[in-house]
Amino acid sequence: MGRGVSAERVPGADGSISSLVGHLQALLRLRTVNPPGDEIVAARYLGGILSAAGVPSRILEPFPGRGDVVARLRGDGTGGGPLLLLGHLDVVPADAERWTHDPFGGELDAGYVYGRGAVDMKGMVAMSLQVVLDLAAEAVAAGLDPAHDAIPGLRRDLIFAATADEEAGGLFGAGWLVDHEPDLLRADACLTEAGGVSVQVGAQRLYPIQVAEKGYHRVRITVRGAAGHAAMPRADSAAIRAARLVEQLAVPTPQRITPVMRRALEQVAGAIPSTATLVARIIHAADGVAALAAIDDLCREPERRALKALLRDTISPTIIHAGVKENVLPGTADVVVDCRQLPGTTAAQVEALVAAQVEAELWRHCSTEVLSHGEPVEQPLDHPLLALLGEILRAHDPAAVPVPLLAPFATDAKHTIRLGIPTYGFSPLRLDPDEPFLERFHGDDERVAVDALRWGYPVLADAVRRYCG
Repeated sequence: MGRGVSAERVPGADGSISSLVGHLQALLRLRTVNPPGDEIVAARYLGGILSAAGVPSRILEPFPGRGDVVARLRGDGTGGGPLLLLGHLDVVPADAERWTHDPFGGELDAGYVYGRGAVDMKGMVAMSLQVVLDLAAEAVAAGLDPAHDAIPGLRRDLIFAATADEEAGGLFGAGWLVDHEPDLLRADACLTEAGGVSVQVGAQRLYPIQVAEKGYHRVRITVRGAAGHAAMPRADSAAIRAARLVEQLAVPTPQRITPVMRRALEQVAGAIPSTATLVARIIHAADGVAALAAIDDLCREPERRALKALLRDTISPTIIHAGVKENVLPGTADVVVDCRQLPGTTAAQVEALVAAQVEAELWRHCSTEVLSHGEPVEQPLDHPLLALLGEILRAHDPAAVPVPLLAPFATDAKHTIRLGIPTYGFSPLRLDPDEPFLERFHGDDERVAVDALRWGYPVLADAVRRYCG
């Protein structure tokens, strides 16, 4: 179930950080790759840790191997509804041959914890767990039972939930809980992944807080062509047409700035005057090429790719299948594309955008099938928790510039919003400016710095204590 880590292996760590890192290592060693998921092993691990701390939990396995764990600490009830800390236990596959460390080893090396899920999102699960453990320990030290008594200083309940299947849409995890056990998650507000992580722009540290996320629309495009003998090449084979299709889909789509992104860009320009001209060029560019050039001048890779993705609906070919034998020209080819749509873009508009990217003659030989769809999500910008998160970031880093931001990917907020729970991405970390954090999501050598956790854990703990206190 994982070996954990001792304080001696984490230089300068106090008990909470040592414990947090140990639980993160243990979680990384549990192979919860989706598919198939097998999140139940992680849910049971967390349930055991919570039980040992005197915190009861519910472990649910609605489908074989797909596990969720939910626990609750009590407040005195005078402060309103609960705060939900929501994380997911599944991870995407990892090609071990491309990594310098075992993707499922949870290795601690040169101040970094390596493993699939370190940033997406077992790191946040471990931080959230540690918040619960420390609060429970305070109750025990006061002679109270965290299973039944109100935790000292809490006026709201705190819910901890770690769920299955987020990487495949969450239907077997948070989505199932919302449909079948909604009272386990019902809360006044929720914190989840992808926010509160520092981004260096010049000498300034921005801290985007996720307040919205793009939707997804995945389509299989079947390309028809002429089959035949490979000894006699022809330009109308399905493989050649599929190659042309992919090339045309790779052309950047038109820019559209949503209200959230306009506000974010304007806040950046206000906080960093040297960026004002570039931001204005992005917002008011007469054509997409000029806007893309301004983004290139504004920030570094991979932030450039992220910002470009946040200013348009995107199309990414991800899977290409063609051919049955090396000497046969294929008559059909399949191209799967992952489209991410901005708030305000409908599914029908996404499909029209895909078709518009492709020359009419080529599109005439294509047919489409929708594989999955998730709507974009937007959260309230006037919620008191959002303002509080900004205050807390500035308290822990006086140079912080909190910025409400759209996320380019989907989270389980698409399910909590169905219960009317305002859900914000806030998994705080202060990074080394040279750490390519965005490259770690679904990438090789996924890792998180112990120093980033050491800084981020008190920030998350303060957010919980102040909102619930």
